Parts: sequence; structure tokens; C-alpha cells
Amino acid sequence: MKINLKISEIFSALIHSLDGLKYLAKERAFVQEIIFGIAVCISLFLSSSPLMNKLYVFSSYCLILIVEAINTSIETTINRISMQKHPLSKKAKDIGSTAVFVTMIHFAITFIILIRF
Repeated sequence: MKINLKISEIFSALIHSLDGLKYLAKERAFVQEIIFGIAVCISLFLSSSPLMNKLYVFSSYCLILIVEAINTSIETTINRISMQKHPLSKKAKDIGSTAVFVTMIHFAITFIILIRF
């Protein structure tokens, strides 16, 4: 398999990623999670926990942002298809929301175990 990497393709992918970040910056939940992340980073910096514990907590936090981005893309796609209420649309959005919630629980448990104890 031959890999043909062009600088223009890499740059184009970067631009698309930045566009996605601009969209997410307009989402209230994502902005709240970023603000929460600032508090997390400050607490990690002030913590005397081992570096590996800090990195694991930080990666767990990043997972929240990743899942939130995926959830937002699901919701955006559903809204693109139709703004009418439909049980399957609600189901998809609720499942995406649950994924974010479970990720937040994972982060909270990780934070409490690795930083506070």
C-alpha cells in the first residue's frame, strides 16, 4: 500500500478540524466543559499526585470533549434530516447524551481515585 501524503491535504484537514472547533465553541455544553477543564488543569497543576496519575486524569477529561464533539455531530445530523420530533431522533440524541454523561462519571471516578486519595 503506497501512502501519498500531500501538504495541501494535511493543511485542508487542519482547516476542517479548526472549522469543527469553531462550531463547537458555539455550543453551550462544550464551552462549559472547556471552563470545567481549566479548573481541572489548575487542580492537576497544584496536585502533588504522580505525573502518570495527572496524565490519566487529563486524558479522561479529554475523553469528555471527544464524546461531546461526537454527540454534537449526531445532534447536528439529526437536525439536518428533520426538525420534527420523532421517537428515533429522540432516541439517538438521548443515547449521545448518555455517552457524555457516562464519560463524565468515568472522569469523576478517575479524578477522585487518582488525585484525591
